[in-house]
Amino acid sequence: MTDERDGWREAAQQALYGPGGFYVRPGGPGPSGHFRTSVHASALYAGAVARLLAEVDASLERPRELALVDVGAGRGELLAAVLAALAPELSARVRAYGVERAPRPAGLDHRIEWLTEPPPGVTGLLFANEWLDNVPVDVAETDAAGVARYVLVRPRDGEERLGDPVTGPDADWLAHWWPLPPDAGPGLRAEIGRPRDAAWAAAVATLDAGLAVAVDYAHERTARPPFGTLTGFRAGREVRPVPDGTCDITSHVALDACALPGAELLSQREALHRLGVTASRPPLALATKDPAAYVRALSGAGEAAELTARGGLGDFTWLRQPVPLPA
Repeated sequence: MTDERDGWREAAQQALYGPGGFYVRPGGPGPSGHFRTSVHASALYAGAVARLLAEVDASLERPRELALVDVGAGRGELLAAVLAALAPELSARVRAYGVERAPRPAGLDHRIEWLTEPPPGVTGLLFANEWLDNVPVDVAETDAAGVARYVLVRPRDGEERLGDPVTGPDADWLAHWWPLPPDAGPGLRAEIGRPRDAAWAAAVATLDAGLAVAVDYAHERTARPPFGTLTGFRAGREVRPVPDGTCDITSHVALDACALPGAELLSQREALHRLGVTASRPPLALATKDPAAYVRALSGAGEAAELTARGGLGDFTWLRQPVPLPA
């Protein structure tokens, strides 16, 4: 039986996107079958993205064609819901793109173009909900002497061992964005986010003007988790990350490293509050005046509470990256 091991970046790339990989396997349920995201939690999320698109449209002075690009589109759930939430005048000018490695889902709204890469030279909103956490990265771990070494993993069972010391651009990235104290001893871990920085910069570069938004569980340089965040998900449960194609392989994102000049980082709680999603309970008087409306409003408040909850979905980080019109 083979004992070959790869770095985590290569192993995860094959497990997620290689032939028969977790995200590209035909007939699978897509991300919604394995973990719950804000997109699947409530239609309020799509409504907020629709309002954000309208804000971008106004800032661009209502161009003849407005792009809505969903990177890591899953099965197109967010795009379909946003299109349904748009006012007719805006909907008529929107050109929607789903960017995903998996084949186009059956029955998807015909207005949505399905691509494997973001379309270049567009103007509008690029939105990436829980995409960067699935851009594979290498993992580093300190040895007994405190030297950061690449972690090698056996794809069939997830067994790890330490490989060569981290050098070159990866070592530079760690030193700047996720420094591992050399005197801390063995076992400290870090995910080397350089591929995510590059992926985000490339996605932003496809916009001629507008706004790019990445949403993910994240951490900042001053509070990196000492043992990393690499994990797996299968059928709604967190599992040991084994890169054999049977589970999602994910880790939180150093979004502060991804941010380009002019970017803003804020919690999902704050981002959605700005877009009108709050958990305010409806007035009790409405229960007497219009009981059905009261029940709907109460349900909406509950969904808003889940999307903005501390310790839950509200702790996601939004990276807002404006792309100004050329001077």
